[in-house]
Amino acid sequence: VPPSPPPRPGGGSMSVVEHVREMAAAGLHSNVRLLSGLLLTMSGNNPELFSPSQKYQLLVYHADSLFHDKEYRNAVSKYTMALQQKKALSKTSKVRPSTGNAASTPQSQCLPSEIEVKYKMAECYTMLKQDKDAIAILDGIPSRQRTPKINMMLANLYKKAGQERSSVTSYKEVLRQCPLALDAILGLLSLSVKGAEVASMTINIIQSIPNLDWLSVWIKAYAFVHTGDNTRAINTICSLEKKSLLRDNVDLLGSLADLYFRAGDNKNSILKFEQAQMLDPYLIKGMDVYGYLLAREGRLEDVENLGCRLFNISDQHAEPWVVSGCHSFYSKRYSRALYLGAKAIQLNSNSVQALLLKGAALRNMGRVQEAIIHFREAIRLAPCRLDCYEGLIECYLASNSIREAMVMANNVYKTLGANAQTLTLLATVCLEDPVTQEKAKTLLDKALTQRPDYIKAVVKKAELLSREQKYEDGIALLRNALANQSDCVLHRILGDFLVAVNEYQEAMDQYSIALSLDPNDQKSLEGLQKMEKEESPTDATQEEDVDDMEGSGEEGDLEGSDSEAAQWADQEQWFGMQ
Repeated sequence: VPPSPPPRPGGGSMSVVEHVREMAAAGLHSNVRLLSGLLLTMSGNNPELFSPSQKYQLLVYHADSLFHDKEYRNAVSKYTMALQQKKALSKTSKVRPSTGNAASTPQSQCLPSEIEVKYKMAECYTMLKQDKDAIAILDGIPSRQRTPKINMMLANLYKKAGQERSSVTSYKEVLRQCPLALDAILGLLSLSVKGAEVASMTINIIQSIPNLDWLSVWIKAYAFVHTGDNTRAINTICSLEKKSLLRDNVDLLGSLADLYFRAGDNKNSILKFEQAQMLDPYLIKGMDVYGYLLAREGRLEDVENLGCRLFNISDQHAEPWVVSGCHSFYSKRYSRALYLGAKAIQLNSNSVQALLLKGAALRNMGRVQEAIIHFREAIRLAPCRLDCYEGLIECYLASNSIREAMVMANNVYKTLGANAQTLTLLATVCLEDPVTQEKAKTLLDKALTQRPDYIKAVVKKAELLSREQKYEDGIALLRNALANQSDCVLHRILGDFLVAVNEYQEAMDQYSIALSLDPNDQKSLEGLQKMEKEESPTDATQEEDVDDMEGSGEEGDLEGSDSEAAQWADQEQWFGMQ
């Protein structure tokens, strides 16, 4: 905001440029735009009309009003002209010796800051997705003159461009100027700066201000988040959440929900998202993950309602588009899901959930190589999220690149540590190769020892038992897993196993339960219909094919009946990464 002019000595009348400045300060942007536009034309027709400093001011105020109207390209061109004018102004003022004229001092005080103009230009460039130009213009500001917001913007831009060292330096500079800049703290932690080092930068302020003792625990919690130590992150955030002063904080609940999701505990994740949403009905952050979890559970009506609600809050965020895309994806409308995912990426190129949605849609449409690009980008943005690796590995398996899948699964196992999720992911790849069946068995047993209720591990173990025709063992495994939770896929597989041992009545019950949990589950429906057809149960086939039991309807091929395919096909321009 331009500074308001000092009172005029002698109370003389204001110049027209000062009127423009006053209107700009008062936020009358549309009025500033009209008047400054007319005055600039007058100046063009008669260069003597305004002084160089007045021209500079008019150009800046005009550009500000264009910025306010979201006309970023036009604003950049006017800001550039303003800076050129300022250069000329500096030259002339250097040539003319100061005459000690009192009138010239308030004049220079009122000039819009050149650094502010450069910051505005950088904002325009980021809006135009021209990050390189934004970095170039901010880089040109000598580091001593950089304000905290300039350092923050530079840090984010460097991080996005992969210039990690420069990014760390800029974030540290923000913290030096503003030690309570929490987002800068998160930025440093995400760039692998040690929690202890970050905490040391805020220690003085924590000790000097009352009621800030939680901050060091907060930093510790997010240090765990960024090293992928989900369990300790969850415990630390829970300990913060229990402190009466931070109870019911929406950001902490959202982080908890996200951590439970990363740890594969979907039930608790949904619970925390619901809690956060109750506290803040306008919450957008994290709702894309929430929508995805609901869609996975087959709660498509809830997903649709969530999407509508989010669109009412804002269609300028990626989340509503992702939620809507999840609804399409799980309704097997892949080309529509692809379009919605691309639209979300266009709004926020850092949206991991949008990249995963688009990647999965491309994979199911048979465009595996394109899908791989999206999953790789998701991994780059979220190296601690297992679901990004799962998506990539599924692509490798779909294109029979078992070796690549094995290398990737081993890497994940080494970097994220041996837990139920990484063990199961590695086992999934081992199951694809006849040579490594035994290894798969060992890995799954280890995973199930750690977490007996981990659904993906149970599903894979059941697949293994089905191949070995050990149906009784499979039934025991599934009953055990279903003792404390209800899951559509588990009920369906139990149905398949019961058919294999001729327990038809109970098999039908299991299929019905599965369908009550997810009415769109195609395989349960097929199982039930098959049973209803077979009036004489004696000729039921012993070897029931329990081959592809993994996805709950998510692996289905692209149906020919995808009526919208044509409609969305001409939206190809959305399909780019940008």
